[in-house]
Amino acid sequence: MNDDNNNSNFMLAIVLSGLVLLVWQIFYMGPIQEKERLKREQAAEFAAGKKGVALPAAPGAVVGAPSVGAGKGAAGSAPVPAVQGAGGVPVVPGGVAPTQADRATVIARSPRYLIDTPSLSGSISLKGGRIDDLVLRKYRVKVDKDADKVVFFSPSGSENPLYAEYGWSAAPGSKLKLPNAQTLWKAQGTGTLTAGGSVVLTYDNGEGLNFKRTIQVDENYLFSISQSVTNTSGSAVSLHPYALISRHGMPKVEGFYILHEGLLGVLGEEGLQELDYDEILEEKSRTFRGKQGWLGLTDKYWAAALIPEQSAPYEAHFSGSGQDKSARFQTDYLLNAVNIPVGSTKEVRGHLFAGAKKVDIIDHYGEKYGIKQLDLLIDWGWFPFITKPMFMALHFFFGLFGNFGVAILLVTVLVKILFFPLANKSYESMSKMKKLQPEMQKIRERYADDKMKQQQETMALYQKSGANPLSGCLPVVIQIPVFFALYKVLFVTLEMRHAPFFGWIHDLSAPDPTSLFNLFGLLPFGLPEWASIGVWPVLMGITMWVQMKLNPQQGDPTQAMIFNWMPVLFTFMLASFPAGLVIYWAWNNFLSVLQQWYIMNKNGVEVDLLENTGIRKLMGKVSEKAGGS
Repeated sequence: MNDDNNNSNFMLAIVLSGLVLLVWQIFYMGPIQEKERLKREQAAEFAAGKKGVALPAAPGAVVGAPSVGAGKGAAGSAPVPAVQGAGGVPVVPGGVAPTQADRATVIARSPRYLIDTPSLSGSISLKGGRIDDLVLRKYRVKVDKDADKVVFFSPSGSENPLYAEYGWSAAPGSKLKLPNAQTLWKAQGTGTLTAGGSVVLTYDNGEGLNFKRTIQVDENYLFSISQSVTNTSGSAVSLHPYALISRHGMPKVEGFYILHEGLLGVLGEEGLQELDYDEILEEKSRTFRGKQGWLGLTDKYWAAALIPEQSAPYEAHFSGSGQDKSARFQTDYLLNAVNIPVGSTKEVRGHLFAGAKKVDIIDHYGEKYGIKQLDLLIDWGWFPFITKPMFMALHFFFGLFGNFGVAILLVTVLVKILFFPLANKSYESMSKMKKLQPEMQKIRERYADDKMKQQQETMALYQKSGANPLSGCLPVVIQIPVFFALYKVLFVTLEMRHAPFFGWIHDLSAPDPTSLFNLFGLLPFGLPEWASIGVWPVLMGITMWVQMKLNPQQGDPTQAMIFNWMPVLFTFMLASFPAGLVIYWAWNNFLSVLQQWYIMNKNGVEVDLLENTGIRKLMGKVSEKAGGS
């Protein structure tokens, strides 16, 4: 085997890496420009300043009341009635797109109990007792400091309804009068639910059944819900407690293959279950039975999850119907029947997570309440044993330095240290290959017409010197899993959202906003997103080019041309990747150049970067022309 054939293995590793990135770009990242545009439209549509909660003039009062215009014929005033679904849980059917009204208008139509915590603002509708109005106080739709807060839950009848509901269901054919979406509950409390506080909702059905619902919330995103029934009727009753999360209309999603958005849950022995919105519309429904776990709906950064008592058997459902604006999605669980004798009270408890998918908060809830695999609310991907430790390392250094960009630089150094012995062997072998270049050239010239003899002599030379051409692939191959793990962390974890670095990088999870084609903002005109080749992608391309110039030269002109153009290809491909990922790649290349330079000099290979990169030759030509003129 001659040196060109052996070096082709190294080239193949580089090309395959590029192809993997290209496929990742096309099929996983999707059409970034269009999705970013849709995301901005959605953010503007959901803006809290435009669709926000109408707060009362006097804090502490139960707010809202059916308005004069909320009667028959008012837009959005007649919500689609729920029907009993599988297992007796109410399900709002899809198929007909209801009339929609402004979010604030819909909120004002029903009496409400305010929510005011460090993390959440909003209200509970006393009509139906739903938690259907939540704004995430710590997060904005854009990186700008004056941008609107993220709106998460919205009531039925508004433009993008998402809400949670708790209740009781009776056996089919039962004539018991139970609370439903139209029931007006009475609130006992201060009028505002604060962190650590509670509100008690009560309803008397007039037939001997008194219902009570106690709702508490902590300083973050966990609601604790207790439901009880007191039976003062003339006979025992049997009721099934249920809880549901419902979303109306087809939501706008990121649409990336590496990210799950839709219905999900860890359901007993079934483990993690994930269904995209399109998938559940095709399947219609799916039923699970078991104990432990949770279920809900997830967006990229926000999630709502129902958490039953972990010891209670349940029947859980994923369901979907309708299309586009008429689509309806629901996750729910139904507990075993609770028998309530005359004169007794029975109670059931559960939790609702509704908010930001912050790793430490979710891990804390899972440990404190013994919730099975609650950490899977965050999409760690197929290799969580790489992805999650990567995040933990980044989070650790962020805690020390307060900057995730610095954390990326330090984690890259740790990765280099971890793989230092392996990389050393690779670079030592490449140094030997580089020292053998003159001998290889002599073999090619001596046996120019005998390819078989070339291969035999080249192999003998390799064996004599102890060089291994395949070892050159290792530096590229070993960093691919790290690259994708970091990409996953940057893409899915909330902590990276709107996390700044230095200078012009205000969001490590977004592409570098500068562009080579307007001299990085020096020229007074903007450019479309596809033409944004920022400072960091250019630095990445330069460091990659320098690193490749340190490798043994390719004897075949075609291979040499591919190697020369590879940094340019990677520069364009990575331009639309998260800036944090490009910073990692450029910094990793720079460290690799230093490491390779050191090892090559240690092994007696003189390295002149100006000579290797052709800069010295170019400088000589410029000097000659200058002298001639």
